[in-house]
Amino acid sequence: MTDKLTVALLFGGRSSEHSISCATAGGVLAAIDRDRYTVIPVGITRDGAFVLEADDPAKFALTASALPEVLDNGTRVLWPDRAGSRELTVADADGRRSLGTIDLVFPILHGPFGEDGTVQGLLELVDVPFVGSGVLASALGMDKHFTKTVLAHSGLPVAPWRTITADDWAEAPGMAYAAIEELGLPAFVKPARAGSSVGVSRVASREQLAEAMTVALAEDDKVLIEAGLVGRELEVAVLQGRPGQPTHASVAGEVVVTGREFYDFAAKYLDAAGIDLVCPADLAPADLADMQAMAVRAFEAIDASGLARVDFFLTATGWVINEINTMPGFTPISMFPSCWLASGYTYPQLIDELIEVALARSAHRRRRTSAVVVE
Repeated sequence: MTDKLTVALLFGGRSSEHSISCATAGGVLAAIDRDRYTVIPVGITRDGAFVLEADDPAKFALTASALPEVLDNGTRVLWPDRAGSRELTVADADGRRSLGTIDLVFPILHGPFGEDGTVQGLLELVDVPFVGSGVLASALGMDKHFTKTVLAHSGLPVAPWRTITADDWAEAPGMAYAAIEELGLPAFVKPARAGSSVGVSRVASREQLAEAMTVALAEDDKVLIEAGLVGRELEVAVLQGRPGQPTHASVAGEVVVTGREFYDFAAKYLDAAGIDLVCPADLAPADLADMQAMAVRAFEAIDASGLARVDFFLTATGWVINEINTMPGFTPISMFPSCWLASGYTYPQLIDELIEVALARSAHRRRRTSAVVVE
């Protein structure tokens, strides 16, 4: 048997999606093949400290009564001090010791300061391979305004929207009221750079706009007001191929809203009633093929890598892309692994595939860079 690969699992973080990242970590810790990988769990506290965490999936279970969290345990994980060294060290009350050389980082971080290109930039600076998109695609995918701008420029259908900044709202709130008049009601008010439906409100009247803006601006200083769409809410998972191989999309999953206004945080993660997740969704083969092709186009339009989940509405006039998530929820019950489970992958196999694609992509980039230097 070949030597094990060492994977640093990075989770937690400074965003409002801290607990979701921890829950994802619990799922990966429970499922990753210990015969193939040595895992170093690195948690990021809400204050941004990198700590050595317990390798205990149960610690990060997500329940309505207890959201998991990375707490400051006094340790500090230190990244390599230069490109070419992949040694992690940890400092604590007893001094500093090596955690060994890592082969790859799996950054299962959601939201700002993790999913937005910041951590990806750190890893690229020290030349450590990692799962998922790089700086540009991570930043684009995190910012709904720029995601929509790039997708629309690429000829992909997106819902009409207007972007309102905190300064706009403070100095000229009429811009936001004009936006809902133009876009129509109901509309959705969303932080531009947040996920997991945090800070999202459905606005059915002018009187609800002020509260919705307050909720969204608590998460970000830039807010999208988006036209409400009537249609089926469907999602598809995307996996990048190895160098020279095509990117491919899974079967579709459907979010069926039965007793809530929309697919909010409580329904996504706390098992609140009123939402059914159906995977695979009942779609005509031609519709599924169209959806998969558009998902891959969206993935390539933002220059994504590794994985993504692309969310759609199927309306009376056709497909509309809602958003692309470059580090989707990855708990065992999340839509991304569920779609791949229905497409023939087990959860551990999906983890293997993501790691192998990331390593192959890194090796290919190194070979290409070396060839350029030689020339």
